[in-house]
Amino acid sequence: MQYLKMLPYQVRKAIEENVPIVLPVGVVEYHAEHLPLGVDSFVCMNAVERVEKRHPEIVVLPPFLYGCASYAVAAPEGNGSLQVDCLHLIPMAEDLFQSLLRVGFRNIHLFIAHQGEEFEQGMPTDLAFRTAARHTIFNWLEKHQGEGWWGTEKYADYYGGNNPFAWIQFHPFRRIPTKNCPYKFVGDHAGLCETSETMAMFPELVELDRIDGTLWYAREGIKASAEYGEAALEAASRGIEKALGFEIE
Repeated sequence: MQYLKMLPYQVRKAIEENVPIVLPVGVVEYHAEHLPLGVDSFVCMNAVERVEKRHPEIVVLPPFLYGCASYAVAAPEGNGSLQVDCLHLIPMAEDLFQSLLRVGFRNIHLFIAHQGEEFEQGMPTDLAFRTAARHTIFNWLEKHQGEGWWGTEKYADYYGGNNPFAWIQFHPFRRIPTKNCPYKFVGDHAGLCETSETMAMFPELVELDRIDGTLWYAREGIKASAEYGEAALEAASRGIEKALGFEIE
């Protein structure tokens, strides 16, 4: 269910049923000469859309696409990357999370499709959102339950699952959903996987003849296929589904 299309009674039902609230997060970044700037945004939104079709009760927020792209791959001049510093993201994200909590949501999930290879340690975009979430929840608890909230009897089962920091959770966009998954997709940058995924979504936006071998990270893109991309996107969607707590095959 798209948040922008919801009526207030549907919002109240989603709150009552504590359904997952999903925010796709991407960036606008140079993806070599053969792919569009929105690859990271497109793949995340596509995988979430697949989950929404199977579970129409989830609430999908408008995607956030202006993350910390960085200029690690290429300078922006003439190449198109849009970089927002992580320190500027934090106050925006705090306002967003504050609003979502005030609406009444307590089952919020962000899926991030950029620099996922360091997700355990964190990279600028996800770290900015994580910092904002922790700060917002701490402030919320102290405002509404007072200092010392954790030490009250209400949170005696904190370690048993009554953890308010689970109200906002973060996940990498791409993860293998089950140990039996026949595919071993490895995230890349404009290589085999991302080129294939873009071919599956928007074949008209992929120009393989622009791969000339000068960019090491894009060389494997010449082997891309829409079939591989479709399988990769479907695997990513199953991983998202699992992260949201749904049973998957």
